Amino acid sequence: MPTQPLPITGDDVDAADRAVRYELATLHFRLHRADAALDGIEPWVRAPEAGGELLGCWYSEHGPLGRAYVLRAFDDDAALAAERERAARSPHPFGAGEHLTDLRMCGFAPFPFVPRVIPGQFGRVYEIRDYHLVPGGLPETIDGWRQRLPGRHVVDPLTVVMYALDGPARIVHIWPFDSLDERVTVRRELYESNRWPPPGGPENILGAESIMAWPTAFSPLS
Repeated sequence: MPTQPLPITGDDVDAADRAVRYELATLHFRLHRADAALDGIEPWVRAPEAGGELLGCWYSEHGPLGRAYVLRAFDDDAALAAERERAARSPHPFGAGEHLTDLRMCGFAPFPFVPRVIPGQFGRVYEIRDYHLVPGGLPETIDGWRQRLPGRHVVDPLTVVMYALDGPARIVHIWPFDSLDERVTVRRELYESNRWPPPGGPENILGAESIMAWPTAFSPLS
């Protein structure tokens, strides 16, 4: 399996990759029901009637607990909408049954210069960062990332950065690491060497959240 994501140059990727839509679903469950809730996810997303491609499934250990995060890719908006309808009409979405206490499904489009996510073995822990942007702040944010991300990606490979298709203006970016210590070291070195943050990035952030999550046994991203 791949161990390095595809390169990022800052140039726009082809039209098919720009048309990809992602869904990041957040499942909430009671802590003592974690195993039971997780058991149903893979059968749900791999069922014959399911759409999209399972990319990652993680459970939280730092930040809010009793959470699972499921990342899937769809070829276009129509494919995403069809799978969203399947979930809406199911009495047991994601196979979690009575163990599911809340469910949040959000659709995203990738930044135009970011290649499609490929499954592989990239890290033992993943950081999921969620930025709430000021209204109108997305274009400047994308431009700043286009300038700085190619250099950062060489030393700190990105899984994906994407912007929300509905709701408040926000972006979500996901990064793999070998350990929590590596994450701290890499981020410190990037800031100290002025390779991060991207220009115009912090100025457009209203609020930020970071989740550290571990891949499940069936996660294609691990």
